[in-house]
Order: sequence, then C-alpha cells, then structure tokens
Amino acid sequence: MPSRSSARLAALTVAAVCSAASTVVIAAPAHADSVRIHDIQGTTRISPYAGKQVTDVTGIVTGVRTYGSSRGFWIQDPNPDADPATSEGVFVFTSSTPKVAVGDAVTVSGTVSEFVPGGTSSGNQAVTEIVRPTVTVVSGGNAVPAATVVGATSVPAAYAPAGDPAANNSINALTLRPGTYALDYYESLEGMNIQVGDVRVVGATDPYTELWVTVKPWENRNRRGGTVYGSYDSQNTGRLMIQSLGKVADFPTANVGDTLTGTTAGPLDYNQFGGYTLVAHQIGALKSAGLERETTRKQKNGELAVATYNVENLDPSDATFAEHASAIVNNLKSPDIVSLEEIQDNNGATNDGTVAADRTVTKLIDAVVAAGGPRYDWRAVDPANNTDGGEPGGNIRQVFLFNPDRVSFTDRAGGDATTAVGVTTERGKAALTVSPGRIDPANAAWNSSRKPLVGEFAFRGRTVFVIANHFNSKGGDQGLTAQYQPVARSSETQRHQQAALVNAFVKDILDTQKNADVIALGDINDFEFSGTADILEGDGELWSAIKSLPRSERYSYVYQGNSQVLDQILVSPSIRRGCDFEYDSVHINAEFNDQISDHDPQVLRFKP
Repeated sequence: MPSRSSARLAALTVAAVCSAASTVVIAAPAHADSVRIHDIQGTTRISPYAGKQVTDVTGIVTGVRTYGSSRGFWIQDPNPDADPATSEGVFVFTSSTPKVAVGDAVTVSGTVSEFVPGGTSSGNQAVTEIVRPTVTVVSGGNAVPAATVVGATSVPAAYAPAGDPAANNSINALTLRPGTYALDYYESLEGMNIQVGDVRVVGATDPYTELWVTVKPWENRNRRGGTVYGSYDSQNTGRLMIQSLGKVADFPTANVGDTLTGTTAGPLDYNQFGGYTLVAHQIGALKSAGLERETTRKQKNGELAVATYNVENLDPSDATFAEHASAIVNNLKSPDIVSLEEIQDNNGATNDGTVAADRTVTKLIDAVVAAGGPRYDWRAVDPANNTDGGEPGGNIRQVFLFNPDRVSFTDRAGGDATTAVGVTTERGKAALTVSPGRIDPANAAWNSSRKPLVGEFAFRGRTVFVIANHFNSKGGDQGLTAQYQPVARSSETQRHQQAALVNAFVKDILDTQKNADVIALGDINDFEFSGTADILEGDGELWSAIKSLPRSERYSYVYQGNSQVLDQILVSPSIRRGCDFEYDSVHINAEFNDQISDHDPQVLRFKP
C-alpha cells in the first residue's frame, strides 16, 4: 500500500501491545491449554480470555494484511459452534509481514487482547486479537470457510441495544443478540469471512481507498442514490465500509449511486474511522450510475440569491480556485451574496502570525471573473492569530462576497477581531453598530472557534442582515458504532452556546424591527433536527429553510455513508411568511470522489 493509505490504515487495527492506553483487560478464566476461536470471541464484545495466554488455536487463514503497522492475518474455524452470537474468526497481529497464505491451516498460540482503535477515550468498540503469536502452518491450499452472506434480510432493523447505565451506557458486557440489533449482528461476525452482493455505493471513494455501501437498497434512499440520515434514531443499519486487501490501483473509483455488482468478500474488521469494515480480497465490478453535479436556476431580477459555501481551507497555494469559481458561476449561477467558510490567510497553514486573507479572496474573485461571473466585492474581519480553530496557522474565517451590480454593502466603521457588533436604530429601523462585525467575540462560546460575521446589505431599497457562521466541529463526538449507546455528542455543548448567542442577536434585531429580513447561514456543523438547530430557531426568530425540502432532499454532506445536513440557511419570519422563497441544496461535492470541498453549497432565493 502507498504511504498515504498505510498511514491511515495503520491506526485501524494495531495490536494492543503497541498502546496500553488502548487495551481493555478484564478478569479472565484460568489458562486453558487449547481453546477454539468461538471460545475466545465469547457471547459479549469482550473476550472471556482477554489478557490470557491461549495455545494451539486452530483455523484457516482467510485474509492477510501485509501493509501499514497493522500487519497480521485473520483465521476462521471451519467447524463452527451452534451459537450465532459467537464469531468464528479472529485477527492475529504479527507486526511484521505474516509468513502465511490464504488457505493455510494454522495453529496459533499467544495472548488474547482487546484493542480499541483510536484509544479508549474515543469510545470505540474493541477488536479481539491474538498478539505476540507463535504460528505453525500445518498445511496449505485448504478450502477457505464459506463467506457469510450479509444482506437486507440478515441485518436487523434496530441499530443497537441501550447500554448499561451502571457502565456509563457501555454495551460491552451485554450478551450479543445478533437477530435483534445491527451492531450485535456485525459484532457476531467480527473477524469472519463475509460477503455482500450488488451493493449500492452511499459514500464515494475517498483518498484513503475506502468507500461505503448499503446492503439495504431502500433504506432511506434518496433520488441520487444516497442514504439519508434523518434523525438520531435512524442510523441506517445497512451501511458498511469497504476497504481492500489488494492493490490501490485495483480499488474502484466510485460516486454515490454507483453499484458494486457481483461479490465483494473478505474478513470483517472494525476501525476507528467507520466501525465495522469489510476488508475485501474480492471486490465487485463497478457499475456507474452516471451521477452528475447539480445546477441551480438563476435568480430573477426581483429575487435576492444568498448562498453559503464551505471551500475547505482555501489558501493561495491551492489548485482548486478555477473549480470553485466555476461552481459559483455555473452551478450556483452567481448568487448576489455568497458566505464563504474556511477561507485561510494569505500563506495558509504557515504559522507565522499572518492573518490577512486579501490574497486568498482576490484570487478567488479573479477566478470567478475568468469563469464568466461578476467581479464580486468582499467584506470580512481578520481574526486574531490562532484563536479561531481550524488548521494551526491557517486562521480560517468567514467572508462575504457580494455582486455590487445587484446589492450594496452598508459599511459602518469599527469592526475588528475583538469588537462586538450591536443593534441600534436608524430612522426607526434596525441597523448595526459596526458592519462588518462579529457577534460577542470575547464570549467563551467562541473559544478556538469561528466568530460569526455580520453584515448589513441593501437590495432594491430593502435592508437585509446576513450572519455568516461556522460553528464548532463535531470532533471528539463518539461514532455511531461506539461501545456507548446512545452515543455521547460532547461537541454539541459548545454549539448550543454558540446557537444561543446567534439567536439572541437575531432577537435584538427583531425586537428593534419586527419585520426585519435576517438570514443566519453557514456551516452549522449540526443537523436540521438537532438541539443546535432548535436553539438557533428559538421561539420562531429563525427557521431552517432546508426543512422546506422533502426529507429525502435534506443533506449537504456525506459522512460514513450517511447523507446529512451540516450546512444551513435560517430565515426570519418576514422571509418565511412571504412564501416566495426557494431553497436549493446544490449537490456538487459531497457525493463525488473528485470533490473540491466536502460540503455542498446551499442557495436561498427570495423577494425582500
């Protein structure tokens, strides 16, 4: 495997001997001279032999991993027991390139270990392994145990049991019920040879040679072939990550909606980047669905088009300016106002105190002109160095682009990184004290996070207030496949605080002018059904306009095979009640393997 893939995969299933902090050792029975694989796996997620020596464990080699730091092989007992809860496969960690081949009958002696990919603090489930092994090849060329077929009827509809409250909601000690819960079903197959057939791609091939499929063709399917994540109780049990035990060049380059036809087979692993993963030694043929990038319609003369677009750490050294410009001009049809997120400073990740981003923004504006679009003007507030999170030295911030031929910006002096914008009255209507400005930038809610950028615009004589946001990321949250169920979402605490501040600011505007047109938009980093969205919406001060779309169309991002909402445009009552707005989530990035950003832009058109 090339070094880039190896670096990612190295973190997936490294034996516990390499990281004591990632090892779970529990009380275990007395040493046994010889045990079977299903004895080692047991009927819970933690082996009853964890931390103990086992001798002469027999099995047939079903897969060999020769790359990265997670070198080793899988063995499977060809003579299973009658208990569906006990897996017949296990991973043997060798650290160096294994000297076995698929089809070898082997005996393995070593220590049983429970390795937690990502470390115990990640909340991930543990992988049962045999480490520090002594391996004897008894014979070669044996038939590999038949792969267990994983399909729509075999995976339960319920996702996971509720964890034990006495164990911080951990499901580790619960007896597996593979006929009832999807996570229990996958755990009962850990380390075993499995196969899927004619599966639809729901997460495009990524730079780490991974993709996501679903074994449930109609589970929350949308018209473009994805699987929509529509609530915390709808985790989509058919999703499964696919990696490869073969050459990177042989891995399919797939988009959402494509199909892997025929058989995809290999051992079932678990990793920190997606949970249960089919590590394939055989991959089905790729059948393209011909997915195309969407194009929205152009706004009419009396319509104001406002967009949000996360351009993913854009800095002057990037090669994506022409593509971003083409997206703005051709796919978004040159919105009147564009809120950009993740604009980096003039030297990107170089950590030398630079905070200005005029070179970055000017380069994008010039590229838009070259693509046939308008020459946008722009406004922003430079952050204080290394205070707004993101890549160290990058100083990401939100930026307003606006077309001066269609809309004007009301400049009010005094806005900077530390000055809070306020609301005042001008000729009986709401106005900003500084424009552009930032909402309460000294508040702890914005620690190591982007401060909202507020601007006062005028369109056809009507004032429109726009608040550009980039809330705290989901980093640190437990994954859907965590050992703790329901999972903890620790990052939302800060987003809730941020949402409350933005809502309070909007309320100040509306208290001053009840019919003010206010738009809060950006990378909210949370779902339209989340507590964050609820707090932003408040008592009707705002409403997430993506909810005007059918449920199957509500997504701007694809993560682990789930099409979901992270980017939103929220509107004040005057815009919502006008009933003349139109919302479009323009799918140009998230579903594609050759994306220029991981986010899809959003566009709102309305008549102020």
